[in-house]
Amino acid sequence: MPYIKRCPECNSINLTYDEQKGEVICNDCGLIVEEKMVYTGHDEAGKFDKSEKKGRGGAPLSIQKFDKGLTTNVGEISDIYKLEGKQTRKFLRLKKWQERVSTSIERNLRLAMAELRKVASFLNLPNVVRDESSRIYNFVLQRGLVRGRSMESVIAACIYAACRSYDIPRTLDEISQASDVERKEIGRTYRFIIRRLNIKVTPSSPKDYISRFSSILHLSPKTQNEALKILKRAEIAELTSGRGPAGIAAAALYVAALLNDEKKTQREVADVAGITEVTIRNRYKELLEKLDLEEKIKIKEREAKGKAK
Repeated sequence: MPYIKRCPECNSINLTYDEQKGEVICNDCGLIVEEKMVYTGHDEAGKFDKSEKKGRGGAPLSIQKFDKGLTTNVGEISDIYKLEGKQTRKFLRLKKWQERVSTSIERNLRLAMAELRKVASFLNLPNVVRDESSRIYNFVLQRGLVRGRSMESVIAACIYAACRSYDIPRTLDEISQASDVERKEIGRTYRFIIRRLNIKVTPSSPKDYISRFSSILHLSPKTQNEALKILKRAEIAELTSGRGPAGIAAAALYVAALLNDEKKTQREVADVAGITEVTIRNRYKELLEKLDLEEKIKIKEREAKGKAK
């Protein structure tokens, strides 16, 4: 029998692959079944036409490496010490000279790309976002915009800019946690970079966060659809402008969960969204007042009390 991928939560085969975000989502329960690496372009590595005199072999070029994978290194320290005495001293001298002849930009890129790969791996980002982050950092470094700022904060800001460019829902708090850089510092560096490089970034939409937050909170598709309807009404009422998209999305999910008898505390929703309970509470009150949802919530609360008795 051919292998058919199924949702581990509800055993459904009704799955959808989001090419832009690199996610396989279950249409029945909303679970993110798999996060794939987004692949763009056609790589010709390994192909060789005998009729042609020139061909390229080996690993493909990668902008995520400081030298795009072209430089030949003398060797790692752990490998060199496996050699005999005279050979060890010889290769240590060669390695030292290789480091001396490399430029300051190459040395910076070597450290920066290693840090970028670490943070991107922690956030489980698609390959296309990692490449975009590397490209932005290269522009920043070539224009001398790194001076006066820590390399870690610039890397985190470049990753956030790449996520925003590809509509990947990642909050500043998530990137701060992955990079060990303060949220305010990342935001400040991010604004500086997009202003100096003139990067056009579309504002992130609260809708982008719904599927991910729902999956983590184990909410039903019905609640997820209800949250999207609430967000649509909130946009018409102009409740989303000037407010954090993660906060609005979290509040909409909280309201939708209450309407569908899926009890989630404000603390649970706030932790998933990376915001405070106060933010959830404020957005929740705004949605109830402006969208006339107070009566529905009260009816649900009375029904819940009746069932408890």
